[in-house]
Amino acid sequence: MGYALENRPMTAEQFLAWDQTQTVRHEFVRGEVFMMVGGTDFNNTVTLNLALALRKHLGGSRCRVYANDVKLRIESADCYFYPDLMVTCSPADAAQRLIKREPVLVVEVLSPSTASFDRGDKFAEYRRLPGLAEYLLVDAARRRCDLYRKGADGLWVLHPSGATEPVHLASVDFSLSPEALWADLEPTEEGASG
Repeated sequence: MGYALENRPMTAEQFLAWDQTQTVRHEFVRGEVFMMVGGTDFNNTVTLNLALALRKHLGGSRCRVYANDVKLRIESADCYFYPDLMVTCSPADAAQRLIKREPVLVVEVLSPSTASFDRGDKFAEYRRLPGLAEYLLVDAARRRCDLYRKGADGLWVLHPSGATEPVHLASVDFSLSPEALWADLEPTEEGASG
């Protein structure tokens, strides 16, 4: 996640007002505020690769791709997050400039400092979003993805992929080749082994 600030608890409304005055991003979880830590160039490259491919694929549709700087509100969890990437096809989200509430896809690119939170507590909060169909966790260093897809029964099923496998995002009817996802990343020992 980030580092908890030594402030008194805030309401969501207080957080939004305060956050507008800040020069760095913060996430909000039920009264606590956490400063976002910076990522690596690997993470940034993978996020951009995925965002550009999705934007091209979704061009002309009502769906929009947002990366890094757009807040996601989860009302039932009293949280605001900044996903690395999200896709929403919601007219209500299209009408709102600062905050989105109805994504069909959320992506987090893992880093050592955030991986356990992204896989655990953050995923638990994201699952409260009624329209969320898929949650993609991307490990750029290891060239692996864990895609969680919500089934018709409401259960989340893991669909992992390795360094040489495409990632199929059913929520937006799109398959991304490994060459496109990992483009412009330097080889690593872990990444080369798959």
